Amino acid sequence: MNNLKKIAGLMLAVLLCFTAQAQPASSEPVDFMHSNGRIYVVMAVVLAILIGLFIYVYSLDRKISKLEKS
Repeated sequence: MNNLKKIAGLMLAVLLCFTAQAQPASSEPVDFMHSNGRIYVVMAVVLAILIGLFIYVYSLDRKISKLEKS
């Protein structure tokens, strides 16, 4: 069973590599966003959302740990 999981994980990794290489070489939307300076706004929003999620998960973990101890 353990070997089956390893093989499935390896096949998934290979599939993801093929998918990543199959992307088109054109980067026009990125160039458009970058030329207008909007890419920085998008990155700031994504970063703020990720930081918020990490803080929420951390605080949730602390609350669950307190409940488990009592």
